[in-house]
Amino acid sequence: MGNFLNILLNIFYFAILVRVLLSWFSVGPSNPFITVIRIVYSITDPILLPIRRMLPRTGMFDFSPVVALILIYFLRIFVGRIF
Repeated sequence: MGNFLNILLNIFYFAILVRVLLSWFSVGPSNPFITVIRIVYSITDPILLPIRRMLPRTGMFDFSPVVALILIYFLRIFVGRIF
């Protein structure tokens, strides 16, 4: 059980990192990787959108990925201690 949760948290962690990297580039609908990009967004949106709603607006910077990565870090520690 602990191993499964750890793998799941790792998937979320790396998906968020990929999303952050993708945000630095302009991605149009003609991009050959648009399917992969949509998958990454569909994985990360359920995590990032609630965090984004709770954080105050800070101009053009989105700190929700940073908060999500910190939460995942602490969840991994918590899962590691329980299992």
